[in-house]
Amino acid sequence: MRHTGLGEGVPPGKYGNYGYANSGYSACEENERLTESLRSKVTAIKSLSIEIGHEVKHQNKLLAEMDSQFDSITGFLGKTMGKLKILSRGSQTSCCAI
Repeated sequence: MRHTGLGEGVPPGKYGNYGYANSGYSACEENERLTESLRSKVTAIKSLSIEIGHEVKHQNKLLAEMDSQFDSITGFLGKTMGKLKILSRGSQTSCCAI
């Protein structure tokens, strides 16, 4: 059974090749070309997103290391400041006793 307007029996240049009369491509060839182009773009985006994921993991690891180092430095500086306060109190009492 034939349906009108589906490209069967229609002369080229109208609807038979879906507007690709002068391009040298048929509708199927054009679809294949566009599909391949889309496939390559999707592959590139997938690869890029995987690379971004690896970079994010690496950056998170570096940030965790920095956080740990800052915590240890904060503790070290806190102890040092405590010792300096003790030393400054001791020097204030000894200088005033003279």
